[in-house]
Parts: sequence; C-alpha cells; structure tokens
Amino acid sequence: MSAPNFIDYVKFCSRSGKGGAGCLHFHREKFIQKGGPDGGDGGRGGSIILRGDSQHWTLLHLKYRKHVIGTDGNPGEEQDRTGASGKDEIIPVPLGTVARDAETGEIRCEITEDGQEFVLTPGGRGGKGNAYFSTPTHQAPQHAQPGEPGIEEWIILELKLLADVGLVGFPNAGKSTLLSVVSAAKPKIGDYPFTTLTPNLGVVSYREGLSFVMADIPGIIEGAAEGRGLGTRFLRHIERNSLLLFMIPADANNIQTEYDILLNELRKYNPELLDKKRILAVSKSDMLDDELKTEMKRELPTDLPAVFISSITNQGLVELKDLIWSHLH
Repeated sequence: MSAPNFIDYVKFCSRSGKGGAGCLHFHREKFIQKGGPDGGDGGRGGSIILRGDSQHWTLLHLKYRKHVIGTDGNPGEEQDRTGASGKDEIIPVPLGTVARDAETGEIRCEITEDGQEFVLTPGGRGGKGNAYFSTPTHQAPQHAQPGEPGIEEWIILELKLLADVGLVGFPNAGKSTLLSVVSAAKPKIGDYPFTTLTPNLGVVSYREGLSFVMADIPGIIEGAAEGRGLGTRFLRHIERNSLLLFMIPADANNIQTEYDILLNELRKYNPELLDKKRILAVSKSDMLDDELKTEMKRELPTDLPAVFISSITNQGLVELKDLIWSHLH
C-alpha cells in the first residue's frame, strides 16, 4: 500500500439509465379484423450498484473515473414483448467504504462485508405498454407510458480502514517501526517528521495461530484539527478501530502532556473516539533502566493501562500483544 496508490477519497457523477417507453400497438394479422392491444412494457434503466470486494484495499481504481453511467432500458415491443433492461454498472469497493451524497452530506450506505451490495442510484422504471391498460370495459387503450428518467447525482466515497488496533501518536513516535516489527508490513521509516504519509495495515500474529489487524495512522500534531501538519484527514481510519494504541516515546518532555494533546485532537475531530478502549505504549524504552521506569510510572496517565516497549530490542512486545488481545476479546 504505497503512498501514490493509497486513495481513500473519490468524488464522481453517478447517472442511472432511463427506463424504456411502453409500446402502443394493436395486434394485426390476416383474417383477424380487430386485434387487441399488444404493446409491451419498456425495460428498466441500468442502476449504479456498490459491491463490497475484499480484494480491493483502496479506491485507486476509481480515482480517474469521474462519471459512472448506467445504460438506458429498451422500449417495449409488439406482441407483449418487454424491452431489455439497461445494464447495471457494478462498482467494486473495499470493505469499510462509506457512500454519501456530495450535496447534502447524507450517508447512503456503509459497505462492511464481502459481496454486500447496495443500489446507489436506481435506474428509471420502464413505461407500461397499452396492453397493460386493457380491461373488459376499455378494450382498446390508445396510450402507453413513457419510461422514467434516470437519476444524476454526485457521490463521495470515503474509505475507513477496518482494523482492530489503530496507532495514535506524534510523528517519530515509533509507530511505523512497531508495525514493521510485529507484522509483515513494510512502512516507510525515517528520522524526520511525517515519514508516514498514508495509513499502513499489518496483520499481527498472536499465540496459537491467532492474529489481529493493526493500522499505522500518519502522525498527529497539536493543532491538527485546525489543519496544521497533515490535519485530521486520516483520522477517519481510526473511527472503526476497536482499540486505540497511543504511542509516546520515552524521551518525550512530558508523557502526560503529550497524551492530553493527542486526546484533545481526537476530541475535536470526533468526540465519540474517546469512547474507544485505549492502551498507552511508551516506545524507545531500551534507553531506560529499571529505576527510571519506576520513576516514570508515577507520571503516566492513570486512566489507561501502560507498557514500556522497544521495537529495536523487542522489549515488552509480548506483553503488549497480550494486553491488546485481552482488550479486544
């Protein structure tokens, strides 16, 4: 999931097909003087349908697709033949995709399961042919319905990664390093701010073949809710995480202060994020001796469990996995 290919937001015009017109026709055949009405119904217009696909991880395949158009239904024909329906346009999307109306912001659907389908923009219904309106007292209807027009609307798709654990922390807190050590993910790692420019996912192996999914979210800084740094664009990806793992390095000036800043940025973005379970990992702890750890424990936040870890020496990683697993189940 490299930076240029990770697309988690697209906007496109969704236009369904119009329904075919009903047919106005009367049966004509040799030796039959007054054939009855036999105009068939028009076909339904093609719909725009979202379908969950576990093989897609981003919205990259829709990045340059600005218009998604369903085909029109065919008109009805004589001899009560219904016109062919327009072809539905099926859009595969990754699990965790949210569709919303671009004008009103209304959420249309959330795709969370493989194979789940949702009719985003329904096609127009086909018109009824004159055979439909025939009754014993009205045996020669001279009218048929036109097909319903299709719908044209602008849709926004947002991807919210489905992960069990979301890593939250300032740039250079060691989030990417941790993910690279406990999973097979290979995020970009450097000693400068904002090394991680896109979220990364990794599957973390646990005991007896068990596993959980961890997401590395690009670093937050103070003022992110006001647009500083990378802003809060990627915080949507932790809205679906079951557990938030706060990471603060051992060489931070004040762990409690940094934790409060991170918590405040989450509160500004979405107060509901504070209802999620939380764990604190003090990273880069290989530089601490037992005496320093004991002293630092007195200054740690008291409202969540904490563990000292080092991704370089693997210190505390087993304890961290146990702690995460116990909070997930």
